[in-house]
Amino acid sequence: MAGENNGLQLLDFWVSPFAQWCRIALAEKGLAYESLPQDLSNKGDLLLRANPIHKKIPVLLHDGRPPSLIILHYLDEAFPATPPLLPSDPAARAHARFWADYAEKKVFDCGTRLWKLNKGTAQAQARTEMVEALRTLEDELGDKAYLAGEAFGFVDLAVVPFATWFLGYGRLAEFSVEEVCPRLLAWAKRCGERDSVAKNLYLPEKVFEFIGYLKDKYGDK
Repeated sequence: MAGENNGLQLLDFWVSPFAQWCRIALAEKGLAYESLPQDLSNKGDLLLRANPIHKKIPVLLHDGRPPSLIILHYLDEAFPATPPLLPSDPAARAHARFWADYAEKKVFDCGTRLWKLNKGTAQAQARTEMVEALRTLEDELGDKAYLAGEAFGFVDLAVVPFATWFLGYGRLAEFSVEEVCPRLLAWAKRCGERDSVAKNLYLPEKVFEFIGYLKDKYGDK
């Protein structure tokens, strides 16, 4: 990324929705950084030192130190001269955080169960919850251009990385994403026209290939 060196390094993994959050956020703020891709099947010393409790990515290093694992919030506080990610209004900020957390907890959790579980009652329950979660996000979007309103905002940044996984979720659970959440797909396409998003997301087919890898390697046998 162009721009002066801010001493920022991102411990990264290409398809992680959470790493993609960070890459989009850094692009939105125009902050230069060094991406340090991690091998999650053989975690290195840098990741284990930077995040010794959870041992997960993403981790943002600022001048060699992990300033915060709540990276998006940290960027607003550490670089106040750049465009803010979170709204200034407290109610709008709480609203954005709620929906970002909803996507992280509900969509990601259901998606993990879909690829991890074999056919059966537990996977059927995950399918039902995934359809409900997508429809809930669809209802929240309503007739707005973006989840944040008429302009792209924090909640869009936080949710759009999951959109590249929707195709795979639908195939695993045997439902039509186009029928379940057509407006959400149109929203994802609008977000994808934004430079910060287009340069940091991968095509759904490529993500689906990775889901297949996860299922084969870590799914229930």
